[in-house]
Amino acid sequence: MSDATPNTRRSTDTRVLDEVRPPRACRVLLHNDHYTTMDFVVRILMTVFHHSAAGAERIMLAVHREGIGVAGVFPPQIAETKVALVHRTAREHGYPLRCSIEPE
Repeated sequence: MSDATPNTRRSTDTRVLDEVRPPRACRVLLHNDHYTTMDFVVRILMTVFHHSAAGAERIMLAVHREGIGVAGVFPPQIAETKVALVHRTAREHGYPLRCSIEPE
């Protein structure tokens, strides 16, 4: 038999639940380079990140003009998966496109 009373057990359970936090969101960033075509970046933004053509073009222009652009905001594991997919797809097409993750 436990020495813990129901009230003690409840407060312990509540304390544990209070410590559980949802994962922080991460920004997935695309970086400009001098080799990857604008069309390819737009295609990546539409296929991997599901942006509309107009939205993808807007982000691509930010990458081109500012050197970096936010492709999307995701939970950490999804962000990591999208970065890996971008890198794999870019390499398959012979481009050095770089993608990274930044905590929001």
